[in-house]
Formats: sequence, C-alpha cells, structure tokens
Amino acid sequence: MAKRTTLYVCQQCGTSFSKWAGKCDNCGAWNSLVEEAKQLEKKAVVDRSTGKVLSGEKIADVHVEALGTRLATGFAQLDEVLGGGLMPGGVALLAGQPGIGKSTLLLQLVLSVGASEPVLYVSGEESAGQVKLRAERLSKSLPENVTLIATTSADDIAATIATGTYRLVIVDSMQTVAMAEVASAPGTVSQITNSANTIIRAAKASNTAVVLVGHVTKEGSIAGPKVLEHLVDVVLQFEGDRYGGFKLLRAAKNRYGSTAEVAILEMDGEGLKEVENASASLLSERGKSDGSVVLATMEGNRPLLVEIQALVNPTHFGYPKRTASGFDLNRLTLLIAVLEKRTKLNLSDKDIFINVVGGLRLVDPAADLAVCMAVASAAAERTLADDLVVFGEVGLGGEVRRVGSIELRVKEAKKLGFKHAIAPASKDGGTFVSPVSDLRDALNLHLTKNN
Repeated sequence: MAKRTTLYVCQQCGTSFSKWAGKCDNCGAWNSLVEEAKQLEKKAVVDRSTGKVLSGEKIADVHVEALGTRLATGFAQLDEVLGGGLMPGGVALLAGQPGIGKSTLLLQLVLSVGASEPVLYVSGEESAGQVKLRAERLSKSLPENVTLIATTSADDIAATIATGTYRLVIVDSMQTVAMAEVASAPGTVSQITNSANTIIRAAKASNTAVVLVGHVTKEGSIAGPKVLEHLVDVVLQFEGDRYGGFKLLRAAKNRYGSTAEVAILEMDGEGLKEVENASASLLSERGKSDGSVVLATMEGNRPLLVEIQALVNPTHFGYPKRTASGFDLNRLTLLIAVLEKRTKLNLSDKDIFINVVGGLRLVDPAADLAVCMAVASAAAERTLADDLVVFGEVGLGGEVRRVGSIELRVKEAKKLGFKHAIAPASKDGGTFVSPVSDLRDALNLHLTKNN
C-alpha cells in the first residue's frame, strides 16, 4: 500500500515542508503553512525522457482561429477595462473584499449576457434558491438562457464547461472549489492550483469565457497562491468602501487589453450602476472651510476631481497622532516632515487627520501637493479660493515636480468651472496653471490671506 505522510504547504508560494514552522523559508510569509495529507508511491523511479522532437511553423504562416465576437457585459466602463468585453476562451479572476459587491456585479453581468447568450452561474457559497432571490431583487424579468448550479466539485464544473453549451460561465468562488483527487481542504494551494488548471483547460478547449471569483487577504492582496494570477488571462480588482461611496474596478493584468482603464461604480437599491460624472458627484456636497482642497487626480486614463480634507488640532498627548483615510499613512508622515523642514510650519505638537472624500484610495503621486496644501490650510486656518484645483508631486527638498496627464487634468477642471490650478510649471496647462516651484512658493502665494 502507498504510504501516507503529512506535509506542511505554504499558502503563499506552495513550497512543502516536512515540519511546521511559523515562517516560510522560501517566501518569508508568516503563519502560512497548512497541514496537508499526501500520497507517496512505494517506487519512485525517474524514467528516461520519451519526448519527441517538435516541428514548428513560421510565425507568418500561423493560422489564427477565429475566436468569435467578445461578449458585452452590460457595463460600458467594464467593457473598456476588459479591452472590449469578455473574450471567448478567456479566463478572468475577479477579487475584492467581502461585501464589496462581487456577486452582485457578476449576477448583473449574467442577467445582461443571458438575455441573448446561454450562461452558467456556478455557486459554491450559496444555494440556487438564494441566487435566484438575489436575481429577483436586481431584475424584474429573469432570462431563460441562465442556468444555476450549486456545486463545489471542480471536476464536474470542468466537465460541464467542456461540453461547449455555454458562452459564459461564472464560478463563485475558487476558495470553495475542490478536486476529489487532491487530499486537502478547499482553499489550500493544492486545491486552488489544480482546480483552476482543470477549469482553464476546459475553457480553452471549448472556447468558453469564464470568470472566477477570488477572495482577498486582510492586507488587500488576492488570497491563495500567486500562481493563480499567472494562470488566468485577466485579473480584475474591485476596490472601495463596502459600506458606501464609489467602487473602482481595475485590471491588474490583461492579456487582451490595457491595464490603464478603470470603471467607477456605485451601489444603490437596484444594484451596481456606472457613475458617468464622478467628479461632479464627489464635489456636490463640498463646503467652504479651511483644510479643504480639490485634487485633480487620475484613475487609470480617466481624470477625476476629488476633495481632500485635513483637520489639524493641538495634541493632548506626548506623541501627536496622524491618521489618513484613503491616503498612505507613511506618505503622509513624510509630507508632514517636509512641511516642517521646508516651510517652517510647526506641526510637531499637532494631531493631523486626512480624509479623501468618496471612499477613494489615492495612489497618484500628484496628490502630494494637495495633501500638503490641505494640511497647511488647516494649520493656518486659511482657506483656498473656491475656483482652485491642486496637483503635483512633492520631493524631499520641498520642490514641486511635474506629473503626467496634465492636459487631461486641466480639461476636467475647466469642465466643472474651475479657473486656476496650483501645479508645477508645464506647457500643457497653459495660462490655466499658476506654476509653483516649491512648497514655500505655493503657501506664500495662496495662503497669505483669507479668501
């Protein structure tokens, strides 16, 4: 009989160990080793390779088989993120934190595509009845082309996909799917990797578009082995505040299109809807107060105006508090140090709070100048002019550096009625930009008096 043994497999990189340890020696992840049962054969013989010499063909002579037209998702912005819609035979991985709306988005997609094409929705987390109740809340009429299956068997799912009956298949989610041949719990590295391989092979063979749902860790990265992201063709990340505000859907990887596009969605009683004019929505409730600055940022290729709020208070403790919502806290600490050193603002005894309105999370370097202006405005209790937008990267010397897509930022600001921009000098901005060379110039020119 085969001998059973226990191995400990890292859930981040897939490396196996004979003993449990708190840290994986291969990738350095802590508490990632999970016990799995393995089968070892009595005889382990490495046979001589029996492969054959392969004959190829010239790249110019390769015949490209027609894949067929892309599937429209029902969301114009999502189609742009995907590069024109769902590719037949393509496999996409959608990941996001619990409750953000992954299942709602995919169910709306299924109802839209199912109006004209056969679609299969595989649920490993809910029963078919629960999925139908959600579908009835999202749509008054349910299409006949949509089929629901509640199963966690990767073998059965792959066999169903291989029939070629469906144009689109949704698998919700990969963490619940398992293969019978793999002796480990669902959600482990072995199960996710082998199940994904089986489903992907069936999708490619039958030219079926497949969307896999993935979970995220508490740090925000996609849960499971990194190899899963390499196996699929498209990796979509659903970001935002699950309790409200805008939600961003971007492609972290896309073999069929650009990764610079982003879809901006908002949840209401009827499901997720596209936000056509996100800048106007974000600024609709803006009040006039110190510490309020409008940033012209970029989300992918789309310009967006967002309000950044700062609050500066005297601290009641020995160590001042710094808190940031929607902005990197380490970056905020660095910018505060630059403000203190280069502009002589005394912030060492102040609690500083930063908030990005709308639940967005900024990664654009151009937000540096806006954050600095907001902190300085709150500290000096002086407001900026209402018709000003701000953007620019700040260096450690206090210099304001040039950023990309200035023309798009200026165009978006003009469309919403803004008259000037505090930004680094550039030909793309024209007379709309009031150029500043460093933080000292920006504060002296725009915070010298109450507006």
